[in-house]
Amino acid sequence: MQYVLKNDKAIVRFDTKGGTIVSIQDSEGLEYLWQGDATYWSGQAPVMFPICGSLRNNKASIGEKMTCTMDRHGIVRKLEFTFLRQTTDSITFSIRSSDELKIKFPYDFELQITYTLKNKTITTAYQIINLDSKPMPYFIGGHPGFNCPLLPGEQFEDYIVEFEKPEIAACPESVPATGLVNVGNRLPVLDHEAVLPLKHSYFSVDALIFDQLKSRSATLTNPSTGKGVKLDFAGFDYFILWSTSNEGPFVALEPWSGISTCNDESDVFEEKRGVKILPSKESAVHAFSITIL
Repeated sequence: MQYVLKNDKAIVRFDTKGGTIVSIQDSEGLEYLWQGDATYWSGQAPVMFPICGSLRNNKASIGEKMTCTMDRHGIVRKLEFTFLRQTTDSITFSIRSSDELKIKFPYDFELQITYTLKNKTITTAYQIINLDSKPMPYFIGGHPGFNCPLLPGEQFEDYIVEFEKPEIAACPESVPATGLVNVGNRLPVLDHEAVLPLKHSYFSVDALIFDQLKSRSATLTNPSTGKGVKLDFAGFDYFILWSTSNEGPFVALEPWSGISTCNDESDVFEEKRGVKILPSKESAVHAFSITIL
């Protein structure tokens, strides 16, 4: 079922399927969010929990003599969420563990997602609640894709991604065949620079993984128009930039708390980079925001 938040600056639509955003429009009706096209990517802005990316062979040992088994990006992104509440400027969805989900991830949990619209900014707040009697390791991440180009007559290459600070960035290699990350093989992308001009060749293999950024915000814009979006991701340690190898007309700006299993890591969940450990009966919130420019 779909729900709407709107004001005089923006209209944002949500769906309980995946508990996610499905449309971001400005007051003139310009659509910023990728609308999904199976030719390129049928998704839009999936929620990644309790992993971001992939586990080696889709499984890992976890906790005390337990195993988790899950496909890329976790177990909730295609499931039906429960609508909890709505105010004039916010909406909250929830999903809880079930017997079926515990076969894949052996913990009792609740994930609440609250979206808040203020002016032209949509804030996504993930609240992870550990309902279990034991500590729960997890990752959380967003995967919003944005139309690129936004306007008729533009090209993908007209757009840039600009970070808040100059960066020295060498992105580790993604290995699609295994879903893993080779941290020993890196592609130099930025050299004391803040601006990354977009080109499809960056995504000929997979994504650009920024694992050493100082910046915690990035903008996607066409400098000639100034139109685009800004992503603020202070609650996340990793930033992923992704589009499809067949030159999809979109780009995803993704805040992740961790990344796929790396070539130098074991298959113990708790030993993965960026893993969060949530004590029993406690909760944690990770938030990021999207601003229409």
